[in-house]
Amino acid sequence: MSQDLQPSLRKRHLSMIAIAGVIGAGLFVGSGAAIGKAGPGVLVSYAAAGLLVVLVMRMLGEMSAANPDTGSFSAYAERAIGPWAGFAIGWLYWWFWVVVVGIEATAGAAIVHRWVPAVPQWTWALVLTIALTLTNLYSVRSFGEFEFWFAGIKVAAITVFLVVGVLAIGGLLPGFDSPGAANLTGHGGFFPQGTGPIFAAMLVVVFSFFGAEIATVAAGESANPVQAVRAAVKSVVWRILVFYIGSIAVVVTLLPWDDANVAKSPYVAVLDTLGLPAAAVVMDVVVLTSVLSCLNSGLFTASRMVFSLARRGEAPAALGRVSRRGVPTVAVLASTVVGFITVALNYLSPDTVFLFLVNSSGAVAVFVWLAIAVSQLRMRRHLEQRTPERLTLRMWGYPYLTWATIVGMVALLVGMLFDADARSQLLLSLLVAAVVVVVGVVRGRRSAPQAVAVPETT
Repeated sequence: MSQDLQPSLRKRHLSMIAIAGVIGAGLFVGSGAAIGKAGPGVLVSYAAAGLLVVLVMRMLGEMSAANPDTGSFSAYAERAIGPWAGFAIGWLYWWFWVVVVGIEATAGAAIVHRWVPAVPQWTWALVLTIALTLTNLYSVRSFGEFEFWFAGIKVAAITVFLVVGVLAIGGLLPGFDSPGAANLTGHGGFFPQGTGPIFAAMLVVVFSFFGAEIATVAAGESANPVQAVRAAVKSVVWRILVFYIGSIAVVVTLLPWDDANVAKSPYVAVLDTLGLPAAAVVMDVVVLTSVLSCLNSGLFTASRMVFSLARRGEAPAALGRVSRRGVPTVAVLASTVVGFITVALNYLSPDTVFLFLVNSSGAVAVFVWLAIAVSQLRMRRHLEQRTPERLTLRMWGYPYLTWATIVGMVALLVGMLFDADARSQLLLSLLVAAVVVVVGVVRGRRSAPQAVAVPETT
């Protein structure tokens, strides 16, 4: 067996992985909940959450360009904050993605089951998970190829939606009368329920952006990881502006925010309103593609994170083994097995055990982003003092924007505490995080304290 992961991902793979990371089922379906909370003002929620993600990605990009690592932010947290932090963030991130595997497998199975009802839904969940597990086991190139085409379908769908939507808004679509700004200013105005729900909607929105960081994890398996990271980080701004803010702007302009169909499936509602044939079926295909993309990347990301933990001595050594094809086979299989268990629990105990699993990973995104910001705050000083030439991509307005981002994320966590819908997620996530941190601290005490350590060479 080879000892290291193979740099098999090409530039086109990484470009699409970066795009796929921010276009998920949460955009196509979950955005309806955010619109229902804030009305047209949800655009402010998306803009604020998008700004937060852009800043976090810039910080992560700075560290990744200086020192590409498959462990990404987990490895950086270990060097900048301490072994306990790298251990905790790595395992929390792995936990998040294996739970997502169960969620996405179930969501994809529900769509396919509607098309082929004769086959039980759990069977489809099993088939989809096995298929994408085999893709990940075969080679990293096959993962990249599948993700390239999944992302391509999503990008094409969003692009067509935007073009058709802009034509409709401009009154250029035959047989459709543009509402102009009526839906933005009518139905209670731009902020129909006041400005308070803007923050509540932001709590929903912010988790739709989680996954943008996958590109920095995948970059470690490319021929030129530094260039790949720089390209991915620099493109995150226009991806959020175009795909998220642009498409949501089309939705709230063409339809009243309080339309029941918008809450259920905003994109299908728009296509139906425009009279496009088979809108629901088309969106089912797009959402299924998004689900499969998330399932594919979830298995990849979880396996690489636990692989990195194993290589750092923070997970069983077997998880750090690499096959002749350059795949961490045991890590992939271990992540898949836990994913299978979550799928089974969704059918056996959906309202208790599975609900606990979902809620326990609900705030992990903010924990990870906080770790990234604190790590960048400390590693930047070290890099400037020791190896400033490696700062080829710099965080804007350091350290002020870094601190502002940290304050913003703390505010998000406090907001979750006072939001009835998000409170249980925060409390259960804190419980799981506390357990993992305690384990990390106990492990860390067995070895000597480590200062911030950044390797002198890449």
